[in-house]
Amino acid sequence: IIAVYPFTPQPSITQAIISVSAVPCFVGVGGGVTSGDRSVRMAEFSENQGAFGVVLNVPIANETITKIKQVVDIPVITTIVQNVNERRTNDIGGRLAAGADILNVSGAAKTPEIVAHIREKFPDVPIIATGGPRDEDILRTIRAGANAITYTPPTTAQLCSEIMVDHRSKFEK
Repeated sequence: IIAVYPFTPQPSITQAIISVSAVPCFVGVGGGVTSGDRSVRMAEFSENQGAFGVVLNVPIANETITKIKQVVDIPVITTIVQNVNERRTNDIGGRLAAGADILNVSGAAKTPEIVAHIREKFPDVPIIATGGPRDEDILRTIRAGANAITYTPPTTAQLCSEIMVDHRSKFEK
């Protein structure tokens, strides 16, 4: 499980996820809304709670990655969102030099291109990537060089909507 969310990481959320999970968890410790020393403390706390790795969002400073690597023994995963047309790389070399162990590519429809670009320059770096909504998107990302795929399940609202459409269709017959 990669548990990341767009607000300040909280130890209680991390603990809740880890305590009910039957599989290893990588947990978000900041990088966007939260950064600096708070992210370092969250990383250390998350490791102590049993996280298998910590995930940092795009804006994180390389200096913070280095500080986190000094206090944890679990993998540090940093997120990459790349503008392929401009060939910007979010300073991937700097991220790796700072201590990032794994790259987490989250580029929506551009993810396969981003993965291929990274794989070209950094052939041995482990890459986790968003797979997309369809099997063919996931396959493109794997073929581009991703080592692992993340999948975002449908929301509760989407599931309920599908169920209700099915229920209504049976009622109308």
